[in-house]
Amino acid sequence: MLRLKKIALTMAVVASPFMGAAWAAAPEAVVTPLMTKTLEQYPGKEAVMITVEYPPGAVDPVHRHNASAFVYVLEGSIVMQVKGGKEVTLTPGQTFYEGPNDIHTVGRNASQTQPAKFLVMLLKDKGAPILVPAK
Repeated sequence: MLRLKKIALTMAVVASPFMGAAWAAAPEAVVTPLMTKTLEQYPGKEAVMITVEYPPGAVDPVHRHNASAFVYVLEGSIVMQVKGGKEVTLTPGQTFYEGPNDIHTVGRNASQTQPAKFLVMLLKDKGAPILVPAK
């Protein structure tokens, strides 16, 4: 039994450099809510402000917001695209817009070594989720 454990451990150590990359998933974005404000002059609507931090190599799944989303890059560089639109790489001070009917097909950190951070202001239906996976 001990010999079998040693063989299994040896195989795991030898195989791990080859399997690690295949098993490793891209890091996930970190979303930090900053504020939510009911818009009294627009019944049923609210504004939500968040920051999104992409670790190096982070990639978003295809999604939609069902909102008007205004993006402002704070740090690093990000790649964005909506269905039917052009893929763009944005750096600090640049902006991006997603409409309520857009499907966000590309959202990722442009760098594999440096983090990126951006601010997002969403105008949406009150209580609706910020992000909805798209098919």
